[in-house]
Amino acid sequence: MSNKLKIGILISGQGSNLQALIDACEQPDFPAEIVLVISNVKNAKGIEIAINANIPCFIIDHKKYINRENFEAVMTERLSEAKVELVCLAGFMRLLSKKFIKLWFNRLINIHPSLLPAFKGLNVHVRAIDAGAKFSGCTVHFVRKHMDNGPIIAQSVVPVHDDDTSNELAERILKQEHRLYPSVVRWFAEDRVKIQGERVVVTGIDHPETTVTNPSPAL
Repeated sequence: MSNKLKIGILISGQGSNLQALIDACEQPDFPAEIVLVISNVKNAKGIEIAINANIPCFIIDHKKYINRENFEAVMTERLSEAKVELVCLAGFMRLLSKKFIKLWFNRLINIHPSLLPAFKGLNVHVRAIDAGAKFSGCTVHFVRKHMDNGPIIAQSVVPVHDDDTSNELAERILKQEHRLYPSVVRWFAEDRVKIQGERVVVTGIDHPETTVTNPSPAL
C-alpha cells in the first residue's frame, strides 16, 4: 500500500494544471499520487488527460442535480470512496457551498491566475493589463466561503509587458502555474504547510532576496 498523499482533482476545462500534477506525480520521489479526477463538464479536455494517465475519472454533471448540495454530495461520496486526503481545484468553474468547504476545511486548495487579493474572479489578465499593473502572476490558496479568498500558500510573479495581449500574459502566467501547483502539493504532502490563524507558513524553504522592478531602473 502506498504511503503517498492521496489527492483528488476537480476540473471543468482544459486540464493543463492537471497534466502538470500528473507529470509531477510520475516522478518516483514525489510524495503524492492522484487517485481520482472529477469533472463537472462532460466534454472537458481534462477528462482525456486523466484517462490517458490511467487515473479514475468521473463525470458529475452539475446540471443533472436539483441543487448544489446534491451535486456536492455525489462528489464527496466519490472523493471519500477514493480516500482522498487533499482536494485540488484545477480550473474547476463552480462555486462550492459552505458545507462542502467545511467538510474539506484546510484540505481544499485552488490555483488562481492573479496575485490575490488582486483581480479575483474572471477575465483577470485583461483587467490586470487595463489597470496598468506592472506585475501579475498566480496564487495557490486554501479555499474559503468567498470566491478566490483564503489563506495564501504561495505565489509566483511575472512582469506585465507594455505590449502584452491578455493571451500573452495568460501564457506566461500559466507556465508558472505548472511550476507552482506541484510544489505546493509536495509541501503539503511533506507536512510543511502550517496555518497560523489565516496566515500560512511553509517550513524548510528559502525566501528570495532579490527585488524586481518593472520597468527595470536605469543604471
